[in-house]
Amino acid sequence: MGRWPEFVEIKEVGPRDGLQNEKKRVATSDKIAWINMLSETGVKEIEYSSFVHPKWVPQLSDAHEVGRKITRNPDVRYSALVPNQKGLDLALEAGIDGASVFMSASESHNKKNINKSLSETYPVLGEVIKNAKDAGKHVTGYVSTVFDCPYEGKINPEQVRKVIDHLFAYGIDDISLGDTIGTAVPSQVEALLDVVLKTYPKEKIILHYHDTRGMAIANILTSLEYGITRFDSSVGGLGGCPYAPGAAGNVATNDVLYLLHGMGIKTNISERKMQEAGLFMQNKLGKTLPSKSLAYAIAHQ
Repeated sequence: MGRWPEFVEIKEVGPRDGLQNEKKRVATSDKIAWINMLSETGVKEIEYSSFVHPKWVPQLSDAHEVGRKITRNPDVRYSALVPNQKGLDLALEAGIDGASVFMSASESHNKKNINKSLSETYPVLGEVIKNAKDAGKHVTGYVSTVFDCPYEGKINPEQVRKVIDHLFAYGIDDISLGDTIGTAVPSQVEALLDVVLKTYPKEKIILHYHDTRGMAIANILTSLEYGITRFDSSVGGLGGCPYAPGAAGNVATNDVLYLLHGMGIKTNISERKMQEAGLFMQNKLGKTLPSKSLAYAIAHQ
């Protein structure tokens, strides 16, 4: 294998990050059926919804019902985004296996996204992290806009590291670093990982790329060269951030699988089953999803 890892872990974030920006409402029964499909693809974690206030993300207002009614595969961790203690309480009632807390690396995006400064956000997340850990749950910290911010421009890697330091001090298990507006290029990935990996082991680092400028696959390759083996992705390339103007979808799980399997890197995920899940949601939304691998598979059925 040489420079490439033997195995890469993919977290499927389509049901949360993928759907949150979609204007067309997806029926709760269809979400449940879709998550059940994704549960049989071989992924080890599915971020199935978000317990934010329904007025902020109406598409995910059924998070509690979805969490109670999905068919749980014992080999899959079912996680959800939680903004505060109330969100965590609801998520625990719905039976989450993992909690994801979130904040931004930039002040401006953090204020737009969660209406708080960075310093105001830390104690709120600190309480959530402690209580989630006390409940025996895995906790992932999301940091948005780690490369570029739609309001502030390029973000200094040292600023990202300061945010990461706070979250790990509070007890998170791992950190997901997000290219929220999908504008990063490989040199920025190198600059950030050069800083982060001085302090934290690569096993604790997850990369979360959006594909606004078509750079996500290039950035994943760069991350692999640094030994990163954990990535978030969204089936079909669904997604986008409601509070980041111009942010397109997440990198498509289907395209990432094509890349990794073509390079001989194992994922234990079925490309065929992931294609079926992508086609299911494409039909429900009534629009073509951006994944090139999915489009090719459909054209050559």
